[in-house]
Amino acid sequence: MKQRDELPSLLLLPFPPDPSDRHLLGAAYRPSLVAALSRLKSPTAAARLTVAVPCPILHGPYLRSKTLSWPHAQALVAGIYAIVAVVCSQLSIATEVNGGPGSVDTTVVLIDHGRNKRFSSDFRPSIEPNNTVVVDLATFASAYHPWNLIFHVSNELGTQLHQAYLRFAEGKQTLLQEQLVPVEGGLTMNVAQPGPSAPPPQTTGRATVCLGGTFDYLHPGHKLLLTAGALLLQVPRKDSRESCRYIIGITGDELLKNKKYAEYVQSWDERARNVISFLSQILQLSDRGWKDAAPVEEKDGDFQASFRNGTIRVQCVRIQDPFGPTITEEDIDALVVSGETRSGGRAVNDRRTEQGWRALEVFEVDVLDAEEVSDEATKTESFASKISSSAIRQQRAQANLQAK
Repeated sequence: MKQRDELPSLLLLPFPPDPSDRHLLGAAYRPSLVAALSRLKSPTAAARLTVAVPCPILHGPYLRSKTLSWPHAQALVAGIYAIVAVVCSQLSIATEVNGGPGSVDTTVVLIDHGRNKRFSSDFRPSIEPNNTVVVDLATFASAYHPWNLIFHVSNELGTQLHQAYLRFAEGKQTLLQEQLVPVEGGLTMNVAQPGPSAPPPQTTGRATVCLGGTFDYLHPGHKLLLTAGALLLQVPRKDSRESCRYIIGITGDELLKNKKYAEYVQSWDERARNVISFLSQILQLSDRGWKDAAPVEEKDGDFQASFRNGTIRVQCVRIQDPFGPTITEEDIDALVVSGETRSGGRAVNDRRTEQGWRALEVFEVDVLDAEEVSDEATKTESFASKISSSAIRQQRAQANLQAK
């Protein structure tokens, strides 16, 4: 069993504002994130934080026929990661995975939970996955544990969520009172809409989703991209003997030799393992919690791992050109891109069309924009320096020079 301070901590945020634009998200969540991140920053050790955000994100009457609005879901995740990145920039907290002393590796997880959802007194929480990667509060409490600290917002909604979570998590971990930490909440605004509100247009899940990147020093921008791709997966039943595939193309070492501060680029193996480790925090479900880590398998030089009884298969493949598996595997349904790689998505579909294959549906994630979540004059430059892999390499190079 790990020492308690080696475990991740949990921040339970209350329901997001409606509408969930960046300014309203910042007003609602910034004080809580500042408090939790400040508490976890340590000069002697790295820390990890899972930020759990409840919202009625899934629609559909049956467990195996759930849908979600992908644009809405990824925008919410992007907004929270943007706040995390800005706060960490201002507090001088490194955000990358395995960032060393003073760093806080933060993961945002969406939980399907409604304000008016009620449970009977004899309800017994268990792990009940659906056909998406998003789980409900009972499943989250049953599968995500143990924790170092559990932060909760000290207002009415935050306390209600905290109490519901503790009820579902009972028996999973013996918690001391010192581990339950109240933090300040922000101002949550809900703008009443005229007439009954209808759910936003829903997104059909895909059997095979692909994206690519370098993923050097995995940071919030990478985490947003990886989470957004996972939200597109259509997860089969565990007894179907089928699996959805999530293909992550990771730039090979040879293509990175001319990068700035190339000597500080992480190896392909390290970058791939970090990607799988991050995704396991979203995809893995076990009543043993962190004890059941998914093994990473090496096959033909690539890495893969399976989650949720084999219904989700993650493949990290080496890419040595701008296209990767998108022009060598016909059976791919969706491609996830960022604003920076939008043109690459068009080029991929041009090549697939030339080969007589159907074009991929392209989904573009939001950007992490400091302009929308901070009012400080120096925000943009400082923000960019914290979430750029090249800037992180530069910082490490400078730190190494100073140490000599």
